[in-house]
Amino acid sequence: MTKHNNEPTFTIGELAKEYDITPRSIRFYEEQGLLSPKRTGQNRIYCNKDRVRLKLILRGKRLGFSLAEVKTLFDLYDTHLNSAAQLETMLELTEQKRAVLNQQLEDIQMLMSELDEVEARCREELAELKRGKLA
Repeated sequence: MTKHNNEPTFTIGELAKEYDITPRSIRFYEEQGLLSPKRTGQNRIYCNKDRVRLKLILRGKRLGFSLAEVKTLFDLYDTHLNSAAQLETMLELTEQKRAVLNQQLEDIQMLMSELDEVEARCREELAELKRGKLA
């Protein structure tokens, strides 16, 4: 970390190491319009805002949000002085994500039940086969 105009700045390598991702990933987020570092020649200089955004991008991905959804939230934040629009959108996205996850959870639970039934049938048939050979 260095300082530029009394503000901490970071290199792509420092951010990659801090968040355990590749510099290529960070460049990809930049290409997608999610980060906008300053440039000094060929070098990217990231400010604290970029660092916070990178953290939010990674959190959003972990929660299952697409990069487009993250970008929508960033755009709302950048264009609205109050955060009500951003918060309302975040609530809508959260509700949608929760509905998808609940459906996936139901599907997984159903599959687990089916696996339990198949496993039980296999064990019963195997036990019958073993009993038949022993008799």
